[in-house]
Amino acid sequence: MKLKNLSLSFKKIDWFLLLTICLLILLGLILLYSVALGSQTEQNFLNLKKQIVFFVLSVVVALLIAFFVDFRILIKYNYLLYGLGVVLLLVVLFFGKTIRGTTGWFNIAGLSFQPVELVKVFLIVYLSKFFSDKAKYISQLKYLLLSSLGVIFLMILILLQPDFGSALILFGLWLILILITGVRKSHLLILASLLIISLLFSWFFLFKDYQKERINVFLNPSLDPLGSGYNISQSIIAIGSGGLWGKGLALGSQSQLKFLPEAQTDFIFAVLAEELGFIGILLLLGLFTFLFYRLIKVAKSTRDNFALYLVISITTLFFIQTMVNIGGNLGLLPITGIPLPFISYGGSSLLSNMILIGLVESIIIRS
Repeated sequence: MKLKNLSLSFKKIDWFLLLTICLLILLGLILLYSVALGSQTEQNFLNLKKQIVFFVLSVVVALLIAFFVDFRILIKYNYLLYGLGVVLLLVVLFFGKTIRGTTGWFNIAGLSFQPVELVKVFLIVYLSKFFSDKAKYISQLKYLLLSSLGVIFLMILILLQPDFGSALILFGLWLILILITGVRKSHLLILASLLIISLLFSWFFLFKDYQKERINVFLNPSLDPLGSGYNISQSIIAIGSGGLWGKGLALGSQSQLKFLPEAQTDFIFAVLAEELGFIGILLLLGLFTFLFYRLIKVAKSTRDNFALYLVISITTLFFIQTMVNIGGNLGLLPITGIPLPFISYGGSSLLSNMILIGLVESIIIRS
């Protein structure tokens, strides 16, 4: 890229969007530091250091994509990226590392990488290309079913790990896209019937015992308060005890005394609510609201169909993951292991999310 073009790109980039993302990540790092400080465990401090490294790396990757990658080149490599996603999911089934009953991680030089996070990026590119080409035909059942095939195949591979949460995210992404694009009510009825059948089949043949327990506990939290219902009970206690201002960093009883499990990942929202209180929740929701506002603004301003669906898909992915994580912490949704975007510990999730932000910035610069 010529120096003049690079200078122009610096002027065009949405620095408010990038600043919002960095503030969310910094808030997550503060919470990770608080958990590590209170627990004083070597592993938690190591996780914090890893997240800082991924923070720096992911910001660099996002800027490189924004300045040097034309988002339209993804159209050409759309099927290649989808195929790479399939290969990654197949390989991880046979050679992946099993963590908490899910075979979904590669362990490379001491670092764990979850390929499903990268697959979300590839699927967004795949669906954006499909809908940008076939949006006007999506009211026809033929094209509706065609749009679902790529999603269903990836979902099956993910369910074999098994990772129900990530499979649910992919389905939710596709469902919202077809609703936005336009779908007949009769077709929605067919989809609802197929969904019910799929859920029944999954319940009897795919779901593990612990996944069934999570759903049962969600429906009746008092079913097993010291067993399967323990996590959500402690999360609700932590959120409720935060009050207006919170107990202070590293002073939350639930998170610091290890009553709250998975404090750095699944239940980091509960940590924030307990230690920073309602004010902290407002700060978090304010940052996410501004993030969605900037993304929607980009979607409205673009005149490129592929770019439009790319931004809509990215916004939808972030929104679903945010709602699922927070809803699980509040007991409004089952716990699925979905991280809170940019906040929860997880290098592969952070890096994949920043790749998507880099693509959004690429669209802003070139539109």
